[in-house]
Amino acid sequence: MNKIIFTFTFALVSTIAFSQINLLYCGTDEMRINTLKKNPEIAKAVIKREAQLENFTQTFVQNFQANNQAQKTTTTSATYIIPIVFHVIHNYGSENISDAQLKDGIDMLNKTFRKQRADTASIVSAFKGIHADCDIEFRLAQKDPNGNCHSGINRIASSLTNLGQHDVKNLIHWPPHQYLNVYVVANIPNLAGHCVLPADADTIPLWDGIVLAHNYVGTIGTSNLTQSVAFAHECGHYLNLFHIWGGNNVPGFYYYPCAVATKDCSIDDLVADTPPTIGWQTCNLAGASCGNVVDNVQNAMDYSYCNIMFTQGQKARMHACLNSPIAGRNNLWQTANLIATGVYTTAPLCKADFVSDKKMVCPSNAVAFTNTSYGGTFTSYAWKFQGGTPATSSVANPTVTYASAGTYSVELKVKNGTDSATIVKQNYIGVQTSTGTAFPYSEGFEAVTTLNCSEWLTNNLDTSNTWQLTNTAFASGSKSAMLNNFSSTLDGKDELYSRAINLSGASILNVSFKYAFARKDTSNKDQLQLFGVMNCNGTAFVRFSAIGSSLETVPVKTTAFYPTTATEWKTVTTTLPSPLFTSGFRLKFVFSRHGGNNIFIDDINIAIDAGIRDVTEDISMLTLYPNPTNDNCTLKFILQLPKTLIVSLVNVLGQKVMTLGNILYNEGENSVNLKTYNLPQGMYTIQLSDGLRAINKQLVISK
Repeated sequence: MNKIIFTFTFALVSTIAFSQINLLYCGTDEMRINTLKKNPEIAKAVIKREAQLENFTQTFVQNFQANNQAQKTTTTSATYIIPIVFHVIHNYGSENISDAQLKDGIDMLNKTFRKQRADTASIVSAFKGIHADCDIEFRLAQKDPNGNCHSGINRIASSLTNLGQHDVKNLIHWPPHQYLNVYVVANIPNLAGHCVLPADADTIPLWDGIVLAHNYVGTIGTSNLTQSVAFAHECGHYLNLFHIWGGNNVPGFYYYPCAVATKDCSIDDLVADTPPTIGWQTCNLAGASCGNVVDNVQNAMDYSYCNIMFTQGQKARMHACLNSPIAGRNNLWQTANLIATGVYTTAPLCKADFVSDKKMVCPSNAVAFTNTSYGGTFTSYAWKFQGGTPATSSVANPTVTYASAGTYSVELKVKNGTDSATIVKQNYIGVQTSTGTAFPYSEGFEAVTTLNCSEWLTNNLDTSNTWQLTNTAFASGSKSAMLNNFSSTLDGKDELYSRAINLSGASILNVSFKYAFARKDTSNKDQLQLFGVMNCNGTAFVRFSAIGSSLETVPVKTTAFYPTTATEWKTVTTTLPSPLFTSGFRLKFVFSRHGGNNIFIDDINIAIDAGIRDVTEDISMLTLYPNPTNDNCTLKFILQLPKTLIVSLVNVLGQKVMTLGNILYNEGENSVNLKTYNLPQGMYTIQLSDGLRAINKQLVISK
C-alpha cells in the first residue's frame, strides 16, 4: 500500500503506546496483484495452485476442529519447527543490523506464535478464549545447503537494498523447501515488508520468502517493540494467512486496502473465528465494523500495530499449509530437514568467529569485540590480542585498546563443554599513525613492500578482495596499488588509508593522483572516492568522486584489465581546503565494487602545485644502494634539466634527522653519497624535494 502517516493518542488499556509515529505497512497484496496482472500465464498457474491449497486447507481445518489438534503425518514433537536463514542486504549503513537484533527478531516472532508475549494480558476479553498457541517455532539455521556449519546469517553488499523488491532474491536464495528465506533491507519504498504467498511461491519458487525493512525486525537496535510485529505478520502470509479484512481473491485480480468503509463485509480472510472487518490502522481496541460488537483489532494480520495474536482458526489454517506440498511447506519441519539445516537438536560447537565495532582505529581508541561463534552454549572464551591492552581476555565480549601504529592479529578460542574451536584473523586491526610526515608528500609505492604497514593501511569492509600492491601495472616506476575487482562476484567496499601527513602551516595545497579503471559492461556502477581526513578518524572531506562511465579510463574490457600504456591512466588534481591543514591529515581512497573490472592507483602528490607538473617529469631513474645499509649509501637520479633540490632523511615519526640543503644538481645523472652518521637501525625515508613536490625512497639501516 501507499505510505500512510498518522498521529493519534488513546487512553485504552494497551501495552503499546503510540505518539507521532510514522508507520509503514505490508505490500503483499499489492505486489501479488501487480505480478499476476502483468503475467497472465503465471496467474493461471497461481489460480490452480490456490484452488488446490484451499481445498486441502478446508478439509484439514474441518479435521483439526473435529479433533482439536493438527493432523500431522511425520513429526518429532507437537511443535512444527521452521528453519530460518537471514540475508542482510546492505550498503554499509544502519540496515546492516547486528546478529543480536536478528536473534531478537526471532525471539519476538516465537513469542507471538507461542502465545508468550509479555503483553498478552492486554488481549481484549472477547478474543482471549481463541488466542492460540500456534505450536509453530522458528529456529536460526545452523547448516548451509551444502551441509557446512553456518550462522544462519548472510551479509551481502548491494545497492538493491534501497529498493527492497523481489530482485534482492537474485543475490542469494537458499532452497525454499528447506529454509524460510528472510531478506533484511534498508528500504522498501512506502512499505514495512512483503511476502510471497504459498500458491505464488509454488509457481515462482525463486521469489519464495519474506522481505523486511531493517527497522521492523526485533525490538532492539534500529527497531522497537511497536514495529517488531511486522515480522509475525509476514510469517502469517508465508503460512497462507490473508489480511484479516480479506479481499485477496486471485481470480478477480483485486484486493481491498485496509480500512475501506465501503468494503463488502461478506468477503473476509477465510478464517471462521476472525470476525469480518474493514481492518484497522490504529490501535482502537473498541473498534467495530461490519456489524460486530468489537473487531479483532489485535490480530497479527491487521494493520493496528498492536496486532499481537493469532486465533485458533488461523492456527489450523497455518498447520494446513505446513502439511500441504504446495511450495514445499510440508518438508520444512520434517526430521530429515531439521537435521540437514542443523536445527533438530541443540547444535554442537560449529565455528569460532567474532566481529568488532571497528577495524581501523587511532592509537588508544577502544575497540569492542563481539563473539559471534555458533553452535550450542559456550563455556569459556580465550582471546589473544596482538599489540592490544589487555593482551588476553576470558570474557565473551571484551574491549581492547592499541597504543602503537601497525596491523595486528586477533585470536579467539571458544569451548562448548569439551569441544573447542579457534579462529585467527591476521592483520585484523589497523592502527593508524598519529605523527605526520612532512609535506611535500609523494607516493609511487616503489619503496612500499605491503599495504598494511606504517605508510598505508587497508580496511576491507567485505569478505572479498581488497587493496594490494602489484608490479604488473604502474603509471611510473614499477609498482602501484591495485584492487582485483574483476574476480569479485559480489558488491563490496574497500578503504585505503595513507599514514598521517603533517599539513600544519600550509596555506594552499593540492593533491593529485593517477588511476586506471575499466568496466566489464555498460551497466557497472563502480565508484572511486578520495577523502581528505582531518586527523585520525576525524572529519572527512570528499575531494574526488566518480562512478560508472565517468570513472572509466578505457572502454569496456570483458577480460581482466591491466593498463599497459600512459594513455590508459587518468590524472586527478584537486584542492585541499584549509580545515585539512592539520598535523594528522591523511588520505583515504574508497572503492565501491558494483560489477566492474580492476582498478589501479599510482603517483600520489601533495604540494602547492601538485598535478600541475609531475615530479617524475623532472626526476627519473631514482635508485638507492646499498639498501639496507649500515652507514653509507648512494642516491642516484637523472634530471631532465638543472634543478635545485633538497635531500632529507626522515624517520618513521616523520622527523627530519638529516638534510642536505638547497643544492643545484646538473642535467643528466647525479650521485649523492649519504653518510648516515651512525643513526639507530630501523626504517627511514630518503626524500628528494624541490620545495614543492617530493619523491620518497625507503631506506633500511641495519647494524
